[in-house]
Amino acid sequence: MPGKRARFRLSGVTAVITGASSGLGAEFARQLAPHAAALVLVARREAEMNELAESLRRDRPALRVAVVVCDLADAGSRERLPGHLASLGFRVNLLVNNAGLGDYGEFATGAWHRLAAVMEVNMVALTHLAHVFVADLETAGPSGMLNVSSLAGELPIPDFGVYAATKAYVTRLSEALRIELRGRGIFVSVLAPGPVATGFGGVARRGSESLGQPKWSYVDKEKVVRLGLEALVRGRAVVYPGVVPTVAAWVFNALPRVVLRAILWRRPRKAADQP
Repeated sequence: MPGKRARFRLSGVTAVITGASSGLGAEFARQLAPHAAALVLVARREAEMNELAESLRRDRPALRVAVVVCDLADAGSRERLPGHLASLGFRVNLLVNNAGLGDYGEFATGAWHRLAAVMEVNMVALTHLAHVFVADLETAGPSGMLNVSSLAGELPIPDFGVYAATKAYVTRLSEALRIELRGRGIFVSVLAPGPVATGFGGVARRGSESLGQPKWSYVDKEKVVRLGLEALVRGRAVVYPGVVPTVAAWVFNALPRVVLRAILWRRPRKAADQP
């Protein structure tokens, strides 16, 4: 067991980043690069990851960058990942569980395969990766685990119900792991952003409908990632990056559930009757 003063630090880190081909995942790689000894980029889109890896190596020639094409919806691929990285000589001490999927539209008209994929990637894959990397993280401790949740996890959002429920799971699981794994030298934090300008919305939409988020509510991905990494280093349990998400999370949790339900019942539903 580590001493009481043990803390996780980014200096010399070897990090595994899921969903690293774009969006927050790619930004995590860029912001970790100045501190890291090695980065492992994990996603399905190889070309995008190779381009990012080349850019990182060009800026920092001493940085080791590995690209691992992995379908996180496949349990076998997840199971093999730690052993594969160990065979390449990577001693992982940071896991960034960033990969996630969304589906925006009425539950009744949703395609089951898409809803199942959201649950598989957001909940099962994240949980599985946390589980299979625990031994490596403990051996390399002090280590870190940063799980990307969402402000949506604080709400039962109509037309986004499955996604919101998966993110509620991520937040609650992470807080439990934070308590369990601290004694193993593994520090766990949750990053729960509100709207961020990435490609997520385009993938989550079923058609041309808008997710209905006002532009002023968006937070830059650079700020989201920076605050997430700072939270992990400072030992914070959950961070809602930006003033609006922070205030919103406080309000959502302070309101009586009956009042929150009434508000959501009257919420404009952009996705109603979408195919």
